[in-house]
Amino acid sequence: MLRPLILALCLLPTSAFARDWQVDAAKSSLTFKGSYQGESFDGRFKTFDATIAYDSADLAKSKFDVSIDLASADTASSERDDTLQGGDFFDTAKFPKAHFVTESFAKGADGAVEAHGKLTIRDKTQPVVLKVTFAENGNAATLDVATTLKRVDFGLGLGSDWTDIGADVPVRGHLVLSAK
Repeated sequence: MLRPLILALCLLPTSAFARDWQVDAAKSSLTFKGSYQGESFDGRFKTFDATIAYDSADLAKSKFDVSIDLASADTASSERDDTLQGGDFFDTAKFPKAHFVTESFAKGADGAVEAHGKLTIRDKTQPVVLKVTFAENGNAATLDVATTLKRVDFGLGLGSDWTDIGADVPVRGHLVLSAK
């Protein structure tokens, strides 16, 4: 009697849950672009953590939960990095982390996958849509995401001292993943 039950359980679809993925931090990146006084610069966050569950066949089972150490921002300029950590921008003494969590996934008008979620920076939470490209190869995968944030939506660089800073901040993530 127990044997048929075990066999039946083994035959249940394994796609009941999205596949969990582990991020290879050494091979992954989270980058941003900014501009100041008409000159652009590149930046990256050296430290972030992500919990990824993804099922391209059933996006409703997928979820991204990303935590970013804002003090790890690196723009190759110590003066700019110190400014980003200060009270006019990230204010890392009060708000050390940014957090993004998905609420839903959908196919966009162009057929690409979009992740709809909420991003919190400082004490501001805003809706964000990420363009998602996921490529699975057995027990390995890559996840690329892209969006453009409006810095003022998060209270970053407000006031007359910061009028020379670009309003839009393109953000890109490239995660190298292995199946858990």
